[in-house]
Amino acid sequence: MPENFFEIENVSFTAGGKNKVNNVNLSIENEGDIICLLGPSGIGKTTILRTIAGLEKIKSGQIKLKNKILSSKDKHIEPEYRNIALSFQENSLFPHFNVEKNIELGSNRKIGKKKKINQKDVIKFLNLKNILNKYPHEISAGEAQRASLARSLISQPDLLLLDEPLSNVDQSFKEEIQVELKQILNNSKITTIIVTHDSYEAFYLGNKCGIILNGQLKQYDDPYNVYHFPNSIEVVNFLNRGILIPAKVTGENSLENKDLGTIKGNFIKHYPNGSDVQLLLQPEDLEHDDQSNLKLEVVDRKFRGTNFIYTLKTNSNLLIPVFVHSHHIHQHEVDEKFGIKRPINIDHIVCF
Repeated sequence: MPENFFEIENVSFTAGGKNKVNNVNLSIENEGDIICLLGPSGIGKTTILRTIAGLEKIKSGQIKLKNKILSSKDKHIEPEYRNIALSFQENSLFPHFNVEKNIELGSNRKIGKKKKINQKDVIKFLNLKNILNKYPHEISAGEAQRASLARSLISQPDLLLLDEPLSNVDQSFKEEIQVELKQILNNSKITTIIVTHDSYEAFYLGNKCGIILNGQLKQYDDPYNVYHFPNSIEVVNFLNRGILIPAKVTGENSLENKDLGTIKGNFIKHYPNGSDVQLLLQPEDLEHDDQSNLKLEVVDRKFRGTNFIYTLKTNSNLLIPVFVHSHHIHQHEVDEKFGIKRPINIDHIVCF
């Protein structure tokens, strides 16, 4: 069985003498994979990166890269010997060098057998050409963040750690950078761990996503499974991509909610008939149908470009989000009645 490229085995991550994230087990199978760690601020995501980079020590378990132990209870390889690059969220540029010189420092690292990244290409896609001669105190937080990212990319380490790499980047430019960043990481096969609070960013960039909540790695899976098959109510609440409604299991492929009626689909987990459950209902699960006799009150409507997100209120005062394409012929105003197509069919039923 081939060894994983990177592994964390039973490690508790600490900062300031306090445990932040406990008993983490996580692996990256292949060189060039990208994983994203999601969680609220202050939960310990940055502490994990600092520990992997060698800036913090561990008291139990081990961290391995390319089958070599970097950290354990009895061993600690210093940061400069790990061939790991860490790009912090805050400005980490050298103040006495201009932007161009800061970026060039990354090219001094040993590349090995990797395909060398063209410095001019990185400068172009990160839109840094006009600030190359400026010093860190003369540029914005977003520009400094992009320059730090450029330096880390050009260094082509065995493992790249990015702490909220696009948090200070203008929204209009962020999606373009995400596309280019993913392409350059894939082409150069740089294995990367990205910390972010943006689930859309994580789902796009990551081969796998880890959800960190309440001092634990709650779920570690590919983005599709994290979104569609969250493994706990905590993950559902954190992602905020749907709601949980009470229902009763009425058959092998059906359950009943007193407001919505019969809901059919394939259960991810078996529940005996008569079981009371919490059903995960996501905005794309319900279909708009003005001819339906199931009408719910519109209490809010948000325009999101390609779609509207309606918030509907049931007779039990549940608030249910529903997506409707923005080109739909009949859009509803607040306080109007909104028809839901029956029967309700959900491909995969997730309950707790």
